[in-house]
Amino acid sequence: MNSDQLGYTDARPLQVRVSDEIRASIENGELEPGQQLPTLEELARDYLCSLAVVRKALDLLRQQGLVITRQGKGSYVRKRPSLARHSMERYAKSRWQGKEASTILDAEAKSQGKKATRIIRELGKVAAPTKVAEGLNLEKGATVWTRKRTTFLDGRPNQLADSYYPLEIAEGTALTAEETGPGGDFARLDDAGHTPTRIREEWHVRMPTGPEAGALRLPPGTPVIDFARTILDQDDRPVEVMLSVIAGDTASFVYEFRVPD
Repeated sequence: MNSDQLGYTDARPLQVRVSDEIRASIENGELEPGQQLPTLEELARDYLCSLAVVRKALDLLRQQGLVITRQGKGSYVRKRPSLARHSMERYAKSRWQGKEASTILDAEAKSQGKKATRIIRELGKVAAPTKVAEGLNLEKGATVWTRKRTTFLDGRPNQLADSYYPLEIAEGTALTAEETGPGGDFARLDDAGHTPTRIREEWHVRMPTGPEAGALRLPPGTPVIDFARTILDQDDRPVEVMLSVIAGDTASFVYEFRVPD
């Protein structure tokens, strides 16, 4: 049943209706990532509207991060490498222990046919931010060891990941080196006698700051996810707090669990 049969009409501005139609074609796969959109003239003809309306519709799609325009070549559906983060499965010991040990991100990306890489932005001793001090049960401003990385998914930056560890746990381990070795930080914590046993996660969605948008190469209108993770060992001691900013268009969160009694 359409809106006319219900006794009302669509009050959205025409450019919004056109952008929503194109967005629907992108989301249902009719227009695929990397595919060129019809020309402005063709869109105006298809949607029975003016070129000015089409231009405004494309502006809306660019602001939503769905379309990119190349000067002199036209508009294209934006390619958005995305990774599903399976909450509990991603931390399985089988991923970071044994002969096939890998970092959590590398294993997750590989299982979905993608490649993860990273660069170190900072490595050293710092004063613990308030949220980190609270998470590690330390006094405010206590000295901790940090590993700040930018991670990439198929060559595109997808995350600013900053990990913090109590000094007495990190010092003398590969957590202080650029390369942590097979199994990554989970395996190195395990080697140091602090086996990752319980994980606490928090996440919030917001709009990025200017520096974050630049570092993650975010198109206008793209949100980020503030992701905080605390690792607790076999004695329920917090041994790592990671504060991460994730590009909102590169991640989906998948949760599957039994319903508690």
